[in-house]
Amino acid sequence: MVVTSRSFATTDASPRLELEAAGLDVVRADPRHDLAELSRLLPEAVAWIAGTSPVTDPMLALGPRLRVLARYGVGYDAVDVAAATRRGLWVTTTPGANTEAVADLTVALLLDALRHVSAGVEAVRRGEWSARRGRELGALTVGLLGFGRIGQAVARRVLSFGASVVAVDPQLSVCPMDGVELADLPALAARCDVVSLHAPGGAVLLDRERLGRLRAGVTVVNTARGDLVDEQALADALHSGHVGAYACDTLRAEHGAAAASPLLADDLSDRVLVTPHIGAQTEEAVTGMGRLAVDNVMAVLRGDAPPHPLNRPGGGR
Repeated sequence: MVVTSRSFATTDASPRLELEAAGLDVVRADPRHDLAELSRLLPEAVAWIAGTSPVTDPMLALGPRLRVLARYGVGYDAVDVAAATRRGLWVTTTPGANTEAVADLTVALLLDALRHVSAGVEAVRRGEWSARRGRELGALTVGLLGFGRIGQAVARRVLSFGASVVAVDPQLSVCPMDGVELADLPALAARCDVVSLHAPGGAVLLDRERLGRLRAGVTVVNTARGDLVDEQALADALHSGHVGAYACDTLRAEHGAAAASPLLADDLSDRVLVTPHIGAQTEEAVTGMGRLAVDNVMAVLRGDAPPHPLNRPGGGR
């Protein structure tokens, strides 16, 4: 059993202990999916719990005994699900386990951006006490691009502040929540003071043209995926002042490669907040994701369909 999720069973050992009690040897590996290490471990593995790093067809080819790839989280844009299906592997996620954690962080980043909290802390450390005027969340209209579990959890929070909420989601024809208006993207762009992204990755939602349609001074929040925005176009919009602030939990490239992002330019430091992909990093979310991942793995190894599948590989191997 290969585990490449950083946080699996780090707050509660019971998911790992359940796997070991079932006779599995749980082996941790590089979360960045080092190919040399995977080529040594995957040939003997029957299951793989993976984090956010890419899972490609060549990687899956290293594991002829693999029966299930359990994605630790809800995003799966980095996983070649089609390749896994061709190879007879179940691919699973842990829906709902990190919903409240990501929603909390979304509102934290939004409030920070609106009230310049982090910028103010840094100013005081420099000996500067001049006040920077912000905005009150309850006076604003918040647009949500994507209105699934996390989008709805964010809506509940910002509605409690008194904000108006507009949501765009092509999967919905009827809004599942009172107090939220479903709209199309042009309407959201024209009306919203805040735009928060809660969509799967894999396609750019805010390109140069769409950024240009947003209201002047808009605050953009992204706790979903870095590839949802055109980073150079967004940096240009921040420089021009058309976008007032950007607060995010991920960039298109992370770790050392993130240094090349135009959003990390020194002259944008007072308008750009970036946290190191911590949306799901609460004790509650980590524990919940671990338990759901193990539920998925154990079901497949028993010969059953997993409770949270992304595909139907015809019963696996």
